[in-house]
Amino acid sequence: MTAVPPPPADAAEDLWPAPVHEPSVPLDARVRVPGSKSLTNRHLLLAAIADGPSVLTGALESRDSRLMMEALGLLGASFEAEGERLRVSPIAPGRGAASSGPLEIRTGLAGTVMRFLPPLVAALGVEARFDGDPSARRRPMGPVIEAVRQLGAEVEDEGRGALPFTVRPASSSAPEAGPVEVGIDASGSSQFLSAVLLSGCLLPGGVRVTHLGDSVPSLPHVRMTLEVLAEYGIRATEEGGRSWTVAAGVPRAHDVVVEPDLSNAGPFVAAAVVTGGRVAVPDWPETTTQGGDQWREILPRFGAEVRREGTDLVVTGDPETASALPGIEIDLSEAGELAPTVAAIAALASGPSRLTGIAHLRGHETDRLKALVAEIRRLGGEAEELPDGIEITRPVSAGGVFRTYEDHRMATAAAIIGLRVPGVEVENIATTAKTLPGFPEMWARMLTGGGA
Repeated sequence: MTAVPPPPADAAEDLWPAPVHEPSVPLDARVRVPGSKSLTNRHLLLAAIADGPSVLTGALESRDSRLMMEALGLLGASFEAEGERLRVSPIAPGRGAASSGPLEIRTGLAGTVMRFLPPLVAALGVEARFDGDPSARRRPMGPVIEAVRQLGAEVEDEGRGALPFTVRPASSSAPEAGPVEVGIDASGSSQFLSAVLLSGCLLPGGVRVTHLGDSVPSLPHVRMTLEVLAEYGIRATEEGGRSWTVAAGVPRAHDVVVEPDLSNAGPFVAAAVVTGGRVAVPDWPETTTQGGDQWREILPRFGAEVRREGTDLVVTGDPETASALPGIEIDLSEAGELAPTVAAIAALASGPSRLTGIAHLRGHETDRLKALVAEIRRLGGEAEELPDGIEITRPVSAGGVFRTYEDHRMATAAAIIGLRVPGVEVENIATTAKTLPGFPEMWARMLTGGGA
């Protein structure tokens, strides 16, 4: 597993001509997607605090996972790659806290790094300063900062509730007879909950987290966190969908096979829908907590056939109706990360679409709702923001520059639209390296029928 460098500083000046699908050449491809970013970064963190070395097979190689490893390396973990296998040696007791002065943790734009690591350094009693890309300073961090304070650490953020900030261990702490009680509003991101749950086992009495706001978006990601904790032998329970408890304990080292990233499979299976072609994705899990598994229910609503062939998930679009796809109304509250891809398909549909349950996307790498509306309009379509989503009422009709706002999912959405609309030029396609390195090459291989 090799480190993936960040995009070059001048990447935003580069425009990638999105390939147009030639209808006379039917799309028929088998695309192997890399490991899940969400699972990879959860496994990296827990393996780094386990009771011995673990081996991860199929872990994602991307900017986000590299940033996670760099941060954990500062705390004392080490990583040794050999092909698809990554050996993780855990943080030695007391090693992370032995540094003089605060550790400098760079988060990039990775939500899992900027949100999962502050509770960890608090639990380890480490002083660390967090900062990231300029755009990362706009991402909401208030609930994580509040949670870290409730864990007993000090946070200097000058009242911003955002990066940059410094976490300092409490000067003294009384032993806990039971779990530390943490109450936060996680209605902006499920990552706020997962952040506390992942490190809660390091506290002497564990932790109990209660959600204080409205519904939690992308709730399957919290269930994913509980499942991964259980894999490491940590008891974690849910109570009524509003409280979660993690028992104290040391994660058990073991070997892991990371599932493919089903969200990142989205652009490829969407290509089958909008071109009337066929795309197979190997090693699709039978059961999973990944929100991307919802493609099996979403894509048939656009007229595609979805079926399993052995371990492959096969999506087949209808060549007769690909140019006149139906619009849909859908609640994406449990899988908001799929929204840009769904919006790209909807922007090529003949009927109107409404995507709801995704108000929280305003706090992602960019304000995805505003960005999607702006770029669909830029290409001749019509769309507008809703209080909790977007409505697309006229399909795109013209080429032009598609801005990506340093957001990997905006870039892949543009590639989907470019399959049907000539002249789409994608700004900073290199931003896809955040979770899907080599995307332009994968896209080209898919269009030429390249194998997995």
